[in-house]
Amino acid sequence: MHYIFKFPDIGEGLEEGKIIEWYMEKGQKINSGDALVKMETDKVVTDIPSPKTGIILQRFGVTGDTVKVGNALVEIEIEDVNGEAAIETAREKIAKPADEIVEEKGFGVVGTIEVASEGAYLPAGNEGLVAQPEVKIPNRKVLATPVARALAKDLGLDINQISGTGPAGRVTTKDVESHKQIPSKQADKPSPDADNAVQIIPLTQIRKTIARNMLRSKQNTAHMSVMDEIEVGKLVEMRTVINSHLEKDKFSYLPFVIKAVAIALKKHPILNAELDLEKERIIVKKLINIGLAMDTEDGLVVPVIRNADQKSLLQLAKEITQLANKARERKLTLNDLKDGTFSITSYGSIGGYFAVPVINYPQSAILGVGRIVDKPVIKDNAIVPGKIMPISMSVDHRIVDGGEVARFLNEVLEMLREPVMIWAYEGDEK
Repeated sequence: MHYIFKFPDIGEGLEEGKIIEWYMEKGQKINSGDALVKMETDKVVTDIPSPKTGIILQRFGVTGDTVKVGNALVEIEIEDVNGEAAIETAREKIAKPADEIVEEKGFGVVGTIEVASEGAYLPAGNEGLVAQPEVKIPNRKVLATPVARALAKDLGLDINQISGTGPAGRVTTKDVESHKQIPSKQADKPSPDADNAVQIIPLTQIRKTIARNMLRSKQNTAHMSVMDEIEVGKLVEMRTVINSHLEKDKFSYLPFVIKAVAIALKKHPILNAELDLEKERIIVKKLINIGLAMDTEDGLVVPVIRNADQKSLLQLAKEITQLANKARERKLTLNDLKDGTFSITSYGSIGGYFAVPVINYPQSAILGVGRIVDKPVIKDNAIVPGKIMPISMSVDHRIVDGGEVARFLNEVLEMLREPVMIWAYEGDEK
C-alpha cells in the first residue's frame, strides 16, 4: 500500500523548511523512526523521522528545495500491505473522506499521511527525485509574406520570433521593421564585468526569520533605549580569581550579567512581560527565562536559559558553554529556543561598545553589553585607571515607563559594580 508522508508541523508557527540532506534513496528500505531527511526550518536544523517501515518509492524535492508544511516529502510503500490486503485496508477507510489526515504518534516529530478511499491508487514516479528535463516544443512555422521573409533574412532576424498583425496572424514587412526597432534580449544582458561586480547570496531559512522578526519588532513595539557606563574593576578581579581555580568552563562576564538581570527582574517584573493588545492586558511572566543572542555562521539565534534566577553562576557558565557549542554545531532544538521572557545580547565579545539592541518581540526588553575598556575614572577625588563596561537597553515604551527602566538598571549596575551582592543573593537563596 502506498501513502504520502507530508512535511509535518513541528511547532512554533513554522511554515516551511529547506531540504539540507536526504538520508534515504529511492528503492531503499526505511524503518519506522529512522531519519529520513535533514530540514532547515526558520529556527533550527532538524532530522525528520519516518513514521512507518517500508520502501521509498519517491522523494518530492531535491537538496536546496523549500517545502511548505503539509506538502509531500516522500511516497512510501508500506511493508506487508499489498494486493488484497491493500484493497481491504482501503475498504476499511471508505467511510472516511479521501482527504482525511491521520496523525502518526510516537515520534519526536509528528507526521501525517493521507488515507485513500476505495479504488484510489497513487502511482510511483520520478517527479520528486530529480529535476525533470525541459521539454522543448519545436518552433512553429509562421505565416509570412515572401517580401517579409526576405527582409527578415537580410536583417538576420528569426521570422518565427516575430508576431504578425496581418490576416490570420501573417507577418508583414511592417511587423519585421517594427521588430527590428525592439532591443534584443541579448543587448539587455549585463556584461561579464557587471556579473563580477556583485555576489548573489540566497536567503537561508534562519536569515529570512531574522529579517521577519526584526521588522515585526520595529513595527509592533515602541522602542525606547537607555545607555550607561559602569566601572567594573571588582568584577574583573573576581572573574580572574574564579577562573584561576577552574580547569574548564571558564567564566566570561555573561554569567554575572545574567544573574544580576534575573535578580532585578524579580523586583521589577514589568520588564518580564508582554503586551496583549487584543485582550487589552499585560501578561507578566513568573518564570525568568533569559534568551542569549548568539552569533553563528548561519545568523543570529537566541537560545534560552530557563529559571535563570534559580541557577548559580557556575551552572549559568556551564549552560552558556553548552548552548554556544550547540549553536555552533547547528544542534539547537526548538525547546532550546522557546519560552524566553527577557533577552541579553553581548556584542562586546566581538568588539562593539554602544549599540541600540532590537527587542525580541513580543518581549518587553533587551539588555546589551559592550566591550570593557580601560578609561580614567575619579575615585576619592583622584583620577585613576578604571574598567568601564557600557550598557545599552531597549524597552517597549508601551509597557514600561522610563522611571521603571532607570530603577531596574540601577539594580543591575549596582550588582555588577559590587559583585559580592550576587554571591550574597545566592547564599540567601540556598
